[in-house]
Amino acid sequence: MREPTFLILTALAGGDALHGYGIVQEVAALSDNRVSLLPGTLYTALDRLAAQGLVERDREEVVDGRLRRYYRLTSDGRSILEAETARLRQLATAAETRLRSTRPSIA
Repeated sequence: MREPTFLILTALAGGDALHGYGIVQEVAALSDNRVSLLPGTLYTALDRLAAQGLVERDREEVVDGRLRRYYRLTSDGRSILEAETARLRQLATAAETRLRSTRPSIA
């Protein structure tokens, strides 16, 4: 799973439905501003994730004459995010173990 996808799913894992700009803000906060999603990238990803059944539209509202769509994580999305989190944790643990075992001696 690519990092932006992981961060979008993570942003929606808080339980509240978020609109596009809210997701962009959450992704920026989660990544310490390393990942900045452009609207085209975000909505392409949301369409793909919706087609996969990982997110769904929660509701729509008009704010200042503009349509605002809210998205939420599905139970399948939560399961996929949990599995990916476990996979990343396992990889990080393996890397930490390897780094500790190869640390040069200080003489």
